[in-house]
Amino acid sequence: MAKTSILAQHGSVAAQYLRIEHLALPAAPRTALSWPHQVGVIPGQAECFQHRGALTALDSALLGGGTAVLSGAAGTGKTQLAAHYARTVQQARMVDLLVWVAASSRDAIVTGYAQTGIDVAGADPGDPAQAATRFLTWTQTTDRRWLIVLDDLADPADLQGIWPAAQPGGLVLITTRRRDAALFGQKRRRVDVGLFTPAEATGYLAAKLAAQDRSDHPDQITGLAADLGRLPLALSQAAAYLLDLHLDCAGYRTRLADRRRALADLAPEDSGLPDDQRATVAASWSLSTEHADRLRPRGLARPLLQLASMLDPNGIPATVLTSPPALAYLTEHRTLRGSADALDAHSLPVSAEDAADALRCLHRLSLADHTPDTPHQALRVHNLIQRATREALPRDQHDVLARSCADALYSAWPQIGRDTSLTHTLRANVDTLTGHAPRALWQPEGHPVLFRTGDSLTASGLADAAHAYWEGLLSPSRHHLGPDHPHTLGIRHHLAHARALSGDVGGAVSGYVELLDDKVRVLGPDHPGTLTTRAALASWRGESGDAAGAVTAFGELLEVFLRVLGPDHRDTLAIRVVLARWRGESGDADGAVSAFAEVLEDSLRVLGAEHPDILTVRQHLARWQGESGNEGGAVSLFTDLAEDLQRVLGPDHPSTLDARANLAHWRGESGDADGAVTAYTEVLEDLQRVLGPDHPSTLDARANLAHWRGESGDADGAVTAYTEVLDHSLRVLGPDHPHILTYRSMHARWQRESGDTDEAVTTFTDLVDDLLRVLGPDHLSTLAARTALGRWQGESGDTDEAVTTFTDLVDDLLRVLGPDHPLTLDAQMVLAQWRAYSE
Repeated sequence: MAKTSILAQHGSVAAQYLRIEHLALPAAPRTALSWPHQVGVIPGQAECFQHRGALTALDSALLGGGTAVLSGAAGTGKTQLAAHYARTVQQARMVDLLVWVAASSRDAIVTGYAQTGIDVAGADPGDPAQAATRFLTWTQTTDRRWLIVLDDLADPADLQGIWPAAQPGGLVLITTRRRDAALFGQKRRRVDVGLFTPAEATGYLAAKLAAQDRSDHPDQITGLAADLGRLPLALSQAAAYLLDLHLDCAGYRTRLADRRRALADLAPEDSGLPDDQRATVAASWSLSTEHADRLRPRGLARPLLQLASMLDPNGIPATVLTSPPALAYLTEHRTLRGSADALDAHSLPVSAEDAADALRCLHRLSLADHTPDTPHQALRVHNLIQRATREALPRDQHDVLARSCADALYSAWPQIGRDTSLTHTLRANVDTLTGHAPRALWQPEGHPVLFRTGDSLTASGLADAAHAYWEGLLSPSRHHLGPDHPHTLGIRHHLAHARALSGDVGGAVSGYVELLDDKVRVLGPDHPGTLTTRAALASWRGESGDAAGAVTAFGELLEVFLRVLGPDHRDTLAIRVVLARWRGESGDADGAVSAFAEVLEDSLRVLGAEHPDILTVRQHLARWQGESGNEGGAVSLFTDLAEDLQRVLGPDHPSTLDARANLAHWRGESGDADGAVTAYTEVLEDLQRVLGPDHPSTLDARANLAHWRGESGDADGAVTAYTEVLDHSLRVLGPDHPHILTYRSMHARWQRESGDTDEAVTTFTDLVDDLLRVLGPDHLSTLAARTALGRWQGESGDTDEAVTTFTDLVDDLLRVLGPDHPLTLDAQMVLAQWRAYSE
């Protein structure tokens, strides 16, 4: 009795949820039911069906009964996986009843239940709701084994009150695009269905072609699979399209890359879709978007997906999609039509909380993957979903959307790039955006995010990438804005700077000379842009070896800055910093210390203690304290500076890491070689983690670590370490980069210290030849190398060759540096020594 009353109660509760209006089912024929039995039509197996990992997960999820939910985006093959599983258990006679229900609506689900109730429980065809209830009751009381497949569940609410109850002999399999929490738990196991693996995608395409006696180059098949993002439905429809039109994969890829063609134009006609498919890729996602737009906060899913469609499919930072410009776009383009709360919603601006909730709507409908725990790449969207979304935009909305995305990226970009991972992701998003909207970001002039991207490459030490970026930006700037526009001139300035950082100092100087002429003509001699270029030209002339010339040029430039901008202007203070540095480089280390101390005092008064410029001045002052002979003072200053940089900029900021590297160096110079080794080892680990193994700062740290290993007594270890650094650096920087030349010099020095003086002389002889070719005879590095070569020639016993080398060298030093420069005085003294030995 108890069991009967419970079932009766279940039936009455279920009946509350099973109201169906205007529904009548045909009467079942009064014949004996045969077992096993099937209700509904299982979709046929797709041609070239791929056995995927999700099948194994599905088998595991349904082992022993219960419910499995195949969840994934439209087009990932959920229905095919479910159908394969259903056929497998049916053919193995593991179930007596298989029910396949197209679960696109609640009415469709109840209709499927009702038809099954009529078949297996003798329910009344005239009362579909009662028939459906009868079936659910039957699943709880029968000894028969059953499998119910609810295919393409549109809304979890459609199953409210009519979930088949878990039974030892019963299985429930649901396919859905939804990822709502209501679908999971209570013995409901989730099985995520994603894209084909690379092997599955290429295997599928190759098999589809082979089935039609066609073949193609493996690289083209792999390329097409990648172009379509390995989405099963897209691959299926693309294969049908190219077979129908007798295209090869390369031909299809060409059409796919043509932005003038819509995705819908690259699929078969609806009547010719393969494998009984009901809709094209674009149509499937359009339906998902409509569903997402009806979720709270209503009307935001579509405009949010539009923003995401212009950005990097591999990851969009959450701060971009919740930034003020993004919220403004969402407010303006919210898609509310006829809903009761439309007027109230339109009267209020969209909040960051609303945008975050809308991200979850996209996630729930599998239109995107939203992972809040990885905020730098919080949203990932398949590239074909992005394309379908862009193609659905009204034409006049495309450029508005592109500029809104650019505004959002710029707004989310930190002023101080402490987080290198974030800036890398932001750059990737800018790159994607400019690819989709090459003209929009130049109207009415170059968007600031274009320049922020290049600046971040330079700040990150990615000199070659910065050079390539600015070079690529120059042509569109000339085209859209003209050759004399300030933006175009500014890009040329950045390009010359990046060229110098990448090792081509001579090319940079030539670029600055040409640019300066144009700036004087266009902007005038006293314009800040003109003065900036003069300063850069003077600085890189110094880097090319003319330190004394740099001092003269900056001295003249300082007078102009004082007259035009005044003594307290930030740019005037910056010129004083650079002038002080070149005083030191020209041999006046004590003068550099005095000059830096003076400019630090004035900068503190004008800018404040934690301004980035103050930290830069302190770094210079610390360095020149050491260069002037006060190594202990340098250690003390760098210790304080590293602590302040870590507090202000963060532990992973390049300036913080640079200060730590300098601190390690001056520890060594102060006599603590072992401490330098320890400090360089620690900072090297962080440099490799933050900047990567190929960054110039990382390579320098490796080289310096090798040096201080030698200074700590391990000369052979230093030689080995420098050999390894050179092998790595040559691949990254090329043979003529200034850093490579420096590493070769130190390598030779430690060859000599390890006792192999002859090999060191040979190494240095080759190095001097390359320095003469790359930097020229008057460069300070060339002169210093010639000095070392002369010393080692004498030490190896060839005093006559040493005298010849130093005789020529002293003449050049007198001409280039003058009689009072320390290098000149040292060379004259050594020449006198070797002459005495050779007599």
